[in-house]
Amino acid sequence: MQLNRLEQQLQFIIEIDKLKNVLRQTLLTDGSRRENSGEHSWHLAMMTMILAEYAPEGTDLFRAMKMSLIHDLVEIDAGDTFCYDVQGYESKAARELEAATRIFGLLPEEQGKELRLLWDEFEARVTPTAKFAAALDRIQPFLHNQQTEGGTWKIHNINRSQVMKRMAPVEEGTPELWDFILAEIDNCIDKGYLKNSCGTDNC
Repeated sequence: MQLNRLEQQLQFIIEIDKLKNVLRQTLLTDGSRRENSGEHSWHLAMMTMILAEYAPEGTDLFRAMKMSLIHDLVEIDAGDTFCYDVQGYESKAARELEAATRIFGLLPEEQGKELRLLWDEFEARVTPTAKFAAALDRIQPFLHNQQTEGGTWKIHNINRSQVMKRMAPVEEGTPELWDFILAEIDNCIDKGYLKNSCGTDNC
């Protein structure tokens, strides 16, 4: 039996509640527990609104906010792949593509296509809008690690070169915030929150 439009929409709304059960490696800023992907997506949407003045020319802020809210829905099926998990990244794209087809396919056709296009644009990181959204996606966990005195950096023995590589999209996605990120990386090293690239505090 084919579902009507409202039934499809409600099915999708109920399904995406599962994102709240997907745990990320990132700790909450008070260090009390790991955040879930639903909380992360909400936080990114808020950042899009609050940091709008740092968006590059040509950014569609409403579109960026929508990207922030849907970019991790695929994790309902694919799980969260830790950004420094090299082995996990080998299958990440395939797992997430399959998840996107199923999850966005729950919606009425035109709504499903709209969200899938948003997700594809975010993943491709070609448009100013996607670059800005992706930059914020890197900044959010960075701030959490800063606030938790190293947080997951310490847990997973992450060093400066790894963080620099991970944060690189910020330079293009929101150039005005790049100097801030560079300064804070050095600050985190000075405070002992992050190891220098050679794996020690005094390289």
